[in-house]
This record gives sequence, structure tokens and C-alpha cells, in this order.
Amino acid sequence: MQITSAMKMVSAAKLKKAQDAITAMRPYADKLTELLQDLSATLDADSGSKFSEQRDVKKVLIVAITSNRGLCGAFNSNIIKAVNKITTEKYANKHVSYVAVGKKANDAFKKTGNVIANKSDIFDDLTFDNVAELAQMLMDKFVAGEFDKIEIVYNKFKNAATQEIMVEQFLPIVPIEKDDNVQLEYIFEPSKIEIVEQLIPKSLKTQLYKGIRDSFASEHGARMTAMHKATDNATELRDQLKLTYNKARQAAITNEILEIVGGAEALNN
Repeated sequence: MQITSAMKMVSAAKLKKAQDAITAMRPYADKLTELLQDLSATLDADSGSKFSEQRDVKKVLIVAITSNRGLCGAFNSNIIKAVNKITTEKYANKHVSYVAVGKKANDAFKKTGNVIANKSDIFDDLTFDNVAELAQMLMDKFVAGEFDKIEIVYNKFKNAATQEIMVEQFLPIVPIEKDDNVQLEYIFEPSKIEIVEQLIPKSLKTQLYKGIRDSFASEHGARMTAMHKATDNATELRDQLKLTYNKARQAAITNEILEIVGGAEALNN
């Protein structure tokens, strides 16, 4: 009970910092993605980006984002189940490989032999630059034709007790449907294509960083909740054991008194 209570307090302290980070980042990441989709939708098909190329999907890469440690309820198992469901149902006849972000994902999927990279150490120093290296690797593999589609699966932070499993398409970029009635009030300098070419890598890196940040905050929220429940269960168990002990002790004392009284009566007789 003391251990779980201490772990709850540690996770609560870490959660505050992680929650502030993802809350501050979301508006920027969402607006950047919206801007990129708006611009991509206005480009002609022949001037589209290499990151928007739609191919016949044969080889799929799934980036599974879990944690390095357990004791956080169903946080990791939910991601593993979601990835397995996607693999068996959505990509049943495709060649599926994995990038494990977190030791729990690596432990779960290394048995399949399809884990091409284990990035569990990314949580040791969770910075944008470290995540950008991983995003760049994913972009290079897509451009090189090693994979036709890349998806990321992670827990989205809603609050300390609630996490939502997200499955997002990372590559190719999915442009929003073009609406001829909507006029974008942008002045482009330099050209629209050049701006998109510069925005795409930055947007993709930001998208992946947001996903890992979301998962990081969700992990501490899930662990805090799990340790809170564990502490409550331990407290209840302690109280039950104390009651059982007191009853047994009281029964033993009563038997001793009866034996003494019985012995005294026997001597008097």
C-alpha cells in the first residue's frame, strides 16, 4: 500500500508537466496540419508532393506507441490489441511491419519478427529533435518505396482517468476534399508548391511528436489511476485482515479465560 501510494504521487507530479506540454502543443499542431491539408487540396495532381503519392497498398508500417514500464492498467495492452486487430482485419493480406516506441510494444511484436526498429530509448530524452529523427526515418522509407502506407497507433490524453486509442495515417498525406466554393485567403511567398514542400516535413514531425507526447501524458494518467485503485484495494484488504486478526485474537483470549475459569472450578471441587 505504501509503495502504490508513493507511485501514485510520483505519477501525479509527472502528469502535471506532461499534461501542460501536450495541452500547449495541440493548437499549434492541429493548425499546422489544417493549413497543410488546405494547401495540399489546392495543388494540381501533377504538382503534388512525394509524400502524398497514393499507391496500391502491399507493405504497411505501423508505429506502435506504448510505455517502457508497466503498472499502468490496460494502457499498453489496449494499444497491442488495437495493433493486432488492425493487422488481422484491416491488413489481413498485406505485409505488415512495426516500429516499436516503448519496450512493451517491442516485447509484444518482436515475436513476429517484423519489428524493423525499437525506439524505446526515445522516452529517456523526449525532445522534438529526437522524435524528428524517427519521423525523418519514416519519411525516407516511404519515399524509397519500402512501405506504401504508414500509420501510428497511440493513446490520446483526455484526462487522468481517460485515454482514447487513436489510429492516424502518417503517410501518405490525406488531403481534405477540395471545395471550389471555399476561397483560401492566403498570399503565397514564395510559391505555393515551395511552401508545401517545406511545410510537409515539419508537419509530419510535429504530428509524430504530438502523438508521442499524448501517449506520454496518458501513461502517467493511467499509472496514477491504476496506483490509486491499487492503494484503495490494499487499504480495503488491510482493514479486512485487521478485522479478521482482531476476531481471531478475541476468540483466543475468550478461550484462555474459559480454560482458566474451568481450571479454577475444578480445583474448588
